[in-house]
Amino acid sequence: MEWGMANRLAQLIQSDGHCLFLPVDHGYFQGPTRKLEEPRKTLEPLLPYADAVFITRGVLRSSVEPDKAKPIILRVSGGASMVGKDLANEGITTSMEEAIRLNVAAVGISIFVGTEYEKESLLNLSKLVDDGERYGIPVMAVTAVGKELEKREARYLALASRIAAELGARVVKTYWCENFDKVTKGCPVPVVMAGGPKVDTQRQVFDFVYDGMQKGAVGVNLGRNIWQDEHPVAMIKALRAIIHKKATPEEAEEIYNSEKSKKK
Repeated sequence: MEWGMANRLAQLIQSDGHCLFLPVDHGYFQGPTRKLEEPRKTLEPLLPYADAVFITRGVLRSSVEPDKAKPIILRVSGGASMVGKDLANEGITTSMEEAIRLNVAAVGISIFVGTEYEKESLLNLSKLVDDGERYGIPVMAVTAVGKELEKREARYLALASRIAAELGARVVKTYWCENFDKVTKGCPVPVVMAGGPKVDTQRQVFDFVYDGMQKGAVGVNLGRNIWQDEHPVAMIKALRAIIHKKATPEEAEEIYNSEKSKKK
C-alpha cells in the first residue's frame, strides 16, 4: 500500500484497530436536522472524543476551525433531497482536487444497491475509487437504504457491503443487523456501523454497538444517536469505552450515567 494511503487510513482507524467516526453530513439531504441546526455548536464539545468527522465541504469550512480539526472524511455524493423524487439519484458533488485542498483523510459516497439508480451509484463509487487511488485518498462506501427499512437485514447488507469492497472501497459503512457477522465475514475491508434512526434508549445503542464489535466491526459512524441525545458528551464517552476499551454495555451505561451526573 502506498505511504499516503496507509497514512490516511492510520489517521482513521486507530492503533488498536478500532475507530469512532462522528457523522454530521445529514444536512446535505435533510436540511437543518434537529440538534444539527448549528453544526459548530453541535460539534465543538464532541470533537475531542471523535477519531474522525464525516462532513460536507460547506459545513467543514463554516463550522470547524482548521487548528482544532480531527481527521476529515469528506462527503462527496449528493444531488437529491428528502423532498425530491428519489434519494437514490445521487452523483459526485465534490472533486478529488477539492478533497486534496481540504487535506482530508478520506472521502465518502453512498451506494444504493437494489434501487432504480443502482448502476449509477456503483459507477460513481468506481470513478471515485479510481481518483482516490491516484492520489492516495481512501474511499468509504456507505450502503444507503433510505426509507426502505426492510432492507436492513444481513443478506442485503452483506451483498451491498461486498459489492462496495469489490469495487475498491477501503472502508464500508453499513447498518448493524441481526447476524451481523454474516456481513463482516463477507466483506474483506473494514466495516463500520451506521446508526440509522435514533433508538428509544441509550442501552439499545450500547447493546448493538457491542454486538457489532464482537461480530467483526472495527467501529462506528454514529451521528443522531450521539448528538440528538440529551447528554451527547456522556454518550460519546460511553461509546468510546466500548470501541477502544472493550467495555460491556453495562459498563458503558455506568459511564453514561456518571458523566450525565457530573453535568448536573
